Amino acid sequence: MANTLLSIQVIPKTPNNEDSYAYVDKAIEVIQRSGVKHQVNPLDTTMEGELDELLKVVKEMHEALTEAGSPSIISQIKIAHNPQGISMDKLTEKYRP
Repeated sequence: MANTLLSIQVIPKTPNNEDSYAYVDKAIEVIQRSGVKHQVNPLDTTMEGELDELLKVVKEMHEALTEAGSPSIISQIKIAHNPQGISMDKLTEKYRP
């Protein structure tokens, strides 16, 4: 069972002040390619896995955005870590119909 949930919101600066959605899409593509369980939400994306694995994905997201031309990136990150295990499904099951 995974021991960490990590929610991330990337706020990339764009080279010419264009819309940042294309950059956010690139960040989400990195998450999708990583194979970690994730859920894309309107204001952030939550990933589920091992802490080191998820932090590696965050690093890869920043690298991808830099390579795409973003001169700087701010990420807001929330981490829930439980060595006994944690899951998105377990935390939200009572709210599902």
